[in-house]
Amino acid sequence: MQTHNDAVVPFVFESLPVRGALIQLEKSWRRMQLGHTYQSSVLETLGHSAAATGLIAQSLKFDGTITMQLNGDGPLAMLVMQCTSELELRGLASAHDLESQASFEELVSRARCAITVDSGAMERPYQGIVEVTGDSLADSLENYYERSVQIPSHIQLVSEPASCGGILLQQMPGKACPVEDDWRRLGMLAATLRPDDVSPGIGIDLLAHLFAEDDVRVFKPKAATFKCRCSKKRAEDVLRMLGAEETNAACEEKGRVDVTCEFCGRTRSFDAIDISRLFSDHVAAGSKRIH
Repeated sequence: MQTHNDAVVPFVFESLPVRGALIQLEKSWRRMQLGHTYQSSVLETLGHSAAATGLIAQSLKFDGTITMQLNGDGPLAMLVMQCTSELELRGLASAHDLESQASFEELVSRARCAITVDSGAMERPYQGIVEVTGDSLADSLENYYERSVQIPSHIQLVSEPASCGGILLQQMPGKACPVEDDWRRLGMLAATLRPDDVSPGIGIDLLAHLFAEDDVRVFKPKAATFKCRCSKKRAEDVLRMLGAEETNAACEEKGRVDVTCEFCGRTRSFDAIDISRLFSDHVAAGSKRIH
């Protein structure tokens, strides 16, 4: 049976009010690591966050973006993962004072997880915040769904340097499983997902392996990809925030100013003419607004 790489495969159980999705990321996950050197525990958590954000984004019914942020006072200073409703992902992490064999609990000590849903159609973004608890990111996200969205969920996430993935099971809104043991059983089966299960790709065979006793209806897979939203305009905005004096001083020192995107590593260079035009245009625009 055909398997899919860098994809999300949605599905539902025929006899239970439960929906789900599988995700596998390979090329997009490797591209996300390009230019970064992460310690093993940070890399695993970043992979988990990529899979989780993709699983959340695939259920959006509108054009928008999911942003997952982990911030705390512990070794993991910051983690940001974004995924659009078109399953375009980008992400990065920053850690310090980290022991090589640090556990997830040590990595994210005193951290919070914020999930922001943003769309141009929304008056303001929706954000839910939960403490990072338990032995994994999946535990915290299950807590997020229980508290912020009131949707019982089972989540299992896996990550290796070559690929990452996961599975999300959710009870249909307003429809609890008629037999609680069925919901518990599905959660135990989902928890058996391992990196070797998703690394070759995902599809019907994997679902049949995980849920051999259940009838599952599988929908068309959705392709996922790495895509950064950096642009020349965003780089110019960074220089405007820095200010004309500091930008010109930096340009005089090196003959140019380089702005590098931390997500994709692309560098955009601005010489003295570019900078002069940038700030003269900025002043002109401000003048037009005044008059």
